[in-house]
Amino acid sequence: MLARSGLGSRREMEAVIASGRVLVNGTRATLGQRVKPNDRVALDGRAIAPKSEAGPARVLLYHKPAGQIVTTSDPKGRPTVFERLPPLRGGHWIAVGRLDFNTGGLLLFTDSGALANRLMHPQNEIEREYAVRVRGELTREQMGKLVRGVVLEDGPARFDRISSGGGAGSNRWYQVVLREGRNREVRRMFESLGVTVSRLIRVRFGPVVLPPYLRRGQWRNLDPKEVASLLGAL
Repeated sequence: MLARSGLGSRREMEAVIASGRVLVNGTRATLGQRVKPNDRVALDGRAIAPKSEAGPARVLLYHKPAGQIVTTSDPKGRPTVFERLPPLRGGHWIAVGRLDFNTGGLLLFTDSGALANRLMHPQNEIEREYAVRVRGELTREQMGKLVRGVVLEDGPARFDRISSGGGAGSNRWYQVVLREGRNREVRRMFESLGVTVSRLIRVRFGPVVLPPYLRRGQWRNLDPKEVASLLGAL
Protein backbone atom coordinates (compact mmCIF):
# COMPACT_ATOMS: atom_id res chain seq x y z
CA MET A 1 0.00 0.00 0.00
CA LEU A 2 2.84 2.40 0.84
CA ALA A 3 4.56 1.70 -2.47
CA ARG A 4 1.33 2.18 -4.42
CA SER A 5 0.88 5.51 -2.66
CA GLY A 6 4.07 6.73 -4.35
CA LEU A 7 6.24 6.88 -1.23
CA GLY A 8 9.02 4.69 -2.60
CA SER A 9 9.80 1.23 -3.91
CA ARG A 10 8.65 -1.92 -2.13
CA ARG A 11 12.18 -2.52 -0.86
CA GLU A 12 12.45 1.02 0.48
CA MET A 13 9.08 0.71 2.20
CA GLU A 14 10.09 -2.60 3.80
CA ALA A 15 13.05 -0.80 5.39
CA VAL A 16 10.79 2.04 6.55
CA ILE A 17 8.37 -0.43 8.18
CA ALA A 18 11.20 -2.39 9.82
CA SER A 19 12.56 0.83 11.33
CA GLY A 20 9.26 1.44 13.13
CA ARG A 21 8.30 4.61 11.25
CA VAL A 22 4.89 3.31 10.16
CA LEU A 23 1.85 3.08 12.44
CA VAL A 24 -1.47 1.36 11.71
CA ASN A 25 -4.28 2.52 13.97
CA GLY A 26 -1.67 3.93 16.34
CA THR A 27 0.29 0.67 16.60
CA ARG A 28 3.70 -0.02 15.09
CA ALA A 29 3.25 -1.81 11.75
CA THR A 30 4.91 -5.14 10.93
CA LEU A 31 6.25 -6.46 7.63
CA GLY A 32 3.53 -8.16 5.62
CA GLN A 33 0.73 -6.69 7.69
CA ARG A 34 -2.49 -6.20 5.75
CA VAL A 35 -4.50 -3.00 6.00
CA LYS A 36 -8.20 -2.48 5.43
CA PRO A 37 -9.74 0.58 3.74
CA ASN A 38 -10.82 2.09 7.07
CA ASP A 39 -7.45 1.59 8.81
CA ARG A 40 -5.50 4.70 9.80
CA VAL A 41 -1.97 4.54 8.39
CA ALA A 42 0.74 7.09 9.25
CA LEU A 43 4.36 7.46 8.19
CA ASP A 44 6.51 9.60 10.50
CA GLY A 45 3.29 10.94 12.01
CA ARG A 46 1.79 11.95 8.65
CA ALA A 47 -1.46 10.29 7.57
CA ILE A 48 -1.23 8.30 4.34
CA ALA A 49 -4.26 8.05 2.07
CA PRO A 50 -4.31 4.56 0.51
CA LYS A 51 -4.19 4.48 -3.27
CA SER A 52 -6.26 1.81 -4.96
CA GLU A 53 -4.18 -0.92 -6.57
CA ALA A 54 -6.53 -0.79 -9.55
CA GLY A 55 -5.98 2.94 -9.97
CA PRO A 56 -3.89 3.93 -12.99
CA ALA A 57 -0.29 4.85 -12.34
CA ARG A 58 0.92 8.19 -13.60
CA VAL A 59 4.13 8.13 -15.66
CA LEU A 60 6.20 11.11 -16.79
CA LEU A 61 8.79 11.20 -19.54
CA TYR A 62 11.53 13.72 -18.79
CA HIS A 63 14.30 14.87 -21.12
CA LYS A 64 17.22 15.05 -18.72
CA PRO A 65 20.02 17.45 -19.64
CA ALA A 66 23.60 16.56 -18.80
CA GLY A 67 24.58 18.39 -15.63
CA GLN A 68 21.63 17.33 -13.47
CA ILE A 69 21.76 14.68 -10.75
CA VAL A 70 19.04 12.09 -10.17
CA THR A 71 18.41 12.68 -6.47
CA THR A 72 16.03 14.78 -4.42
CA SER A 73 18.86 16.83 -2.89
CA ASP A 74 22.58 17.12 -3.41
CA PRO A 75 25.11 18.14 -0.71
CA LYS A 76 27.24 19.77 -3.43
CA GLY A 77 24.34 22.00 -4.50
CA ARG A 78 24.14 20.63 -8.03
CA PRO A 79 20.79 20.94 -9.85
CA THR A 80 18.54 17.88 -9.57
CA VAL A 81 16.00 16.45 -11.98
CA PHE A 82 13.26 16.67 -9.35
CA GLU A 83 13.45 20.48 -9.37
CA ARG A 84 11.96 20.50 -12.87
CA LEU A 85 9.05 18.10 -12.30
CA PRO A 86 5.43 19.14 -11.62
CA PRO A 87 4.23 18.89 -7.99
CA LEU A 88 2.44 15.69 -7.02
CA ARG A 89 -0.30 15.67 -4.38
CA GLY A 90 -0.27 12.89 -1.80
CA GLY A 91 3.04 11.32 -2.85
CA HIS A 92 6.27 11.94 -4.68
CA TRP A 93 7.87 11.11 -7.99
CA ILE A 94 10.02 7.99 -8.18
CA ALA A 95 12.77 7.79 -10.80
CA VAL A 96 12.78 4.61 -12.87
CA GLY A 97 16.49 3.91 -12.75
CA ARG A 98 19.11 6.62 -13.04
CA LEU A 99 21.26 8.50 -15.49
CA ASP A 100 24.62 9.75 -14.26
CA PHE A 101 25.44 13.44 -13.93
CA ASN A 102 27.00 13.70 -17.41
CA THR A 103 24.41 11.60 -19.24
CA GLY A 104 21.26 13.05 -20.78
CA GLY A 105 18.14 11.77 -22.45
CA LEU A 106 15.03 9.82 -21.57
CA LEU A 107 14.23 9.37 -17.89
CA LEU A 108 10.91 8.00 -16.62
CA PHE A 109 9.18 8.91 -13.36
CA THR A 110 6.08 7.39 -11.78
CA ASP A 111 3.93 7.90 -8.71
CA SER A 112 3.73 4.12 -8.18
CA GLY A 113 6.51 2.48 -6.22
CA ALA A 114 5.26 -0.95 -7.28
CA LEU A 115 5.46 -0.02 -10.97
CA ALA A 116 8.91 1.53 -10.54
CA ASN A 117 10.13 -1.65 -8.88
CA ARG A 118 8.78 -3.81 -11.73
CA LEU A 119 10.33 -1.62 -14.42
CA MET A 120 13.74 -1.69 -12.73
CA HIS A 121 13.78 -5.37 -11.77
CA PRO A 122 16.61 -7.17 -13.63
CA GLN A 123 14.48 -10.22 -14.42
CA ASN A 124 12.23 -8.16 -16.71
CA GLU A 125 15.19 -7.30 -18.97
CA ILE A 126 13.68 -4.16 -20.49
CA GLU A 127 15.73 -2.80 -23.39
CA ARG A 128 17.57 0.49 -22.99
CA GLU A 129 18.90 2.20 -26.12
CA TYR A 130 21.61 4.87 -26.12
CA ALA A 131 23.22 7.16 -28.65
CA VAL A 132 26.94 7.20 -27.89
CA ARG A 133 29.51 9.62 -29.26
CA VAL A 134 33.11 8.47 -28.99
CA ARG A 135 36.48 9.81 -29.98
CA GLY A 136 37.71 7.79 -32.91
CA GLU A 137 36.12 5.00 -34.93
CA LEU A 138 35.56 1.52 -33.57
CA THR A 139 37.05 -1.40 -35.44
CA ARG A 140 34.88 -4.35 -36.43
CA GLU A 141 36.73 -6.39 -33.83
CA GLN A 142 35.91 -3.88 -31.07
CA MET A 143 32.23 -3.82 -32.03
CA GLY A 144 32.14 -7.61 -31.98
CA LYS A 145 33.77 -7.72 -28.56
CA LEU A 146 31.17 -5.35 -27.10
CA VAL A 147 28.42 -7.71 -28.30
CA ARG A 148 30.20 -10.89 -27.18
CA GLY A 149 30.91 -9.35 -23.79
CA VAL A 150 33.59 -7.57 -21.78
CA VAL A 151 34.54 -8.03 -18.14
CA LEU A 152 33.92 -5.12 -15.76
CA GLU A 153 34.79 -4.89 -12.06
CA ASP A 154 31.20 -5.84 -11.16
CA GLY A 155 30.92 -8.71 -13.65
CA PRO A 156 30.57 -9.36 -17.39
CA ALA A 157 28.55 -7.00 -19.59
CA ARG A 158 27.47 -7.00 -23.21
CA PHE A 159 25.38 -5.08 -25.71
CA ASP A 160 22.51 -6.86 -27.44
CA ARG A 161 23.18 -4.74 -30.52
CA ILE A 162 25.57 -2.05 -31.69
CA SER A 163 25.44 -0.14 -34.96
CA SER A 164 27.17 2.85 -36.49
CA GLY A 165 25.30 6.13 -36.21
CA GLY A 166 27.51 8.21 -38.47
CA GLY A 167 29.80 11.11 -37.74
CA ALA A 168 32.97 12.50 -39.19
CA GLY A 169 36.44 13.52 -38.13
CA SER A 170 37.40 12.57 -34.58
CA ASN A 171 33.80 12.07 -33.36
CA ARG A 172 31.71 9.02 -34.23
CA TRP A 173 28.21 8.06 -33.11
CA TYR A 174 26.97 4.56 -32.28
CA GLN A 175 23.58 3.17 -31.26
CA VAL A 176 23.74 0.53 -28.55
CA VAL A 177 21.07 -1.60 -26.88
CA LEU A 178 21.34 -3.48 -23.58
CA ARG A 179 18.91 -4.94 -21.04
CA GLU A 180 20.27 -3.77 -17.69
CA GLY A 181 21.13 -0.50 -16.01
CA ARG A 182 24.22 -0.84 -13.87
CA ASN A 183 26.03 2.32 -12.77
CA ARG A 184 27.85 3.98 -15.72
CA GLU A 185 27.70 0.63 -17.53
CA VAL A 186 27.77 1.94 -21.11
CA ARG A 187 30.68 4.28 -20.41
CA ARG A 188 32.63 1.57 -18.59
CA MET A 189 32.14 -0.92 -21.43
CA PHE A 190 33.69 1.48 -23.94
CA GLU A 191 36.44 2.42 -21.47
CA SER A 192 37.34 -1.28 -21.12
CA LEU A 193 38.47 -1.08 -24.76
CA GLY A 194 40.37 2.18 -24.23
CA VAL A 195 37.63 4.20 -25.99
CA THR A 196 36.49 7.52 -24.49
CA VAL A 197 32.78 8.42 -24.53
CA SER A 198 32.36 12.15 -25.12
CA ARG A 199 28.55 12.21 -25.08
CA LEU A 200 25.87 9.75 -23.99
CA ILE A 201 22.10 10.06 -24.51
CA ARG A 202 19.42 7.53 -23.62
CA VAL A 203 16.91 7.55 -26.46
CA ARG A 204 14.61 4.64 -25.57
CA PHE A 205 13.38 2.68 -22.56
CA GLY A 206 11.39 -0.39 -23.62
CA PRO A 207 8.69 0.84 -26.04
CA VAL A 208 9.00 4.48 -24.91
CA VAL A 209 11.09 6.64 -27.27
CA LEU A 210 12.46 10.12 -26.54
CA PRO A 211 10.41 12.41 -28.84
CA PRO A 212 12.46 14.82 -30.95
CA TYR A 213 10.21 17.77 -30.05
CA LEU A 214 10.80 17.43 -26.28
CA ARG A 215 13.59 19.84 -25.38
CA ARG A 216 16.12 19.27 -22.63
CA GLY A 217 14.57 20.03 -19.24
CA GLN A 218 11.00 19.47 -20.48
CA TRP A 219 8.60 16.68 -19.48
CA ARG A 220 5.29 15.24 -20.63
CA ASN A 221 2.77 12.74 -19.29
CA LEU A 222 2.52 9.36 -20.98
CA ASP A 223 -1.02 8.76 -22.17
CA PRO A 224 -2.93 5.59 -21.08
CA LYS A 225 -2.02 3.73 -24.29
CA GLU A 226 1.68 4.46 -23.77
CA VAL A 227 1.49 3.32 -20.14
CA ALA A 228 -0.29 0.13 -21.26
CA SER A 229 2.46 -0.47 -23.84
CA LEU A 230 5.08 0.02 -21.12
CA LEU A 231 3.31 -2.48 -18.86
CA GLY A 232 3.16 -4.89 -21.77
CA ALA A 233 6.98 -4.91 -21.90
CA LEU A 234 7.14 -6.46 -18.40
